[in-house]
Amino acid sequence: MYDGWKIIIGLIIGIGLLIFPLFYNGLKAAKAPEPELTAKAKEAKECIEPKSLMRTQHMKILDRWRNEAVRDANRLYESTSGMRFDKSLQNTCMDCHSNKSKFCDQCHNYMGVVPYCWDCHIAPKENK
Repeated sequence: MYDGWKIIIGLIIGIGLLIFPLFYNGLKAAKAPEPELTAKAKEAKECIEPKSLMRTQHMKILDRWRNEAVRDANRLYESTSGMRFDKSLQNTCMDCHSNKSKFCDQCHNYMGVVPYCWDCHIAPKENK
C-alpha cells in the first residue's frame, strides 16, 4: 500500500466537503417563516381545522378534497368542529388566504417544495 497517504488525504478532503455546510451555517437552521394572514382570516380566528393540523396535513387534505370532489362529486367538507365548507381551493382556501406570496410561497420556498396547485388553478391576483 504505497499510495495510502493519497487515500487518507482524499478521505479528509471528502469529509471536509461533506461537513462544510454545517459549519458554514454555524450549525443553525433558518427560522421557519410565519405566514401572513389576511384581515378576513384574522377575523375568522380558525381555519377549516386547527392550525397545527393545517400546517402538517394541508396537502393531504387538499389531495383528498380533489379526489372526492372531482371523482366522487362530494363537494361538502365537515370539519372536526362540525363546520361545513365547500371543497374548493379557489373559493374556500383562497377566500381567506388570498395573499399567495406572503402566505403560501413563504413556507413552500422555505421547505423547498414546488406544489402543483397552480398547474390547474388560477393563481390569485395580489393587491400591491
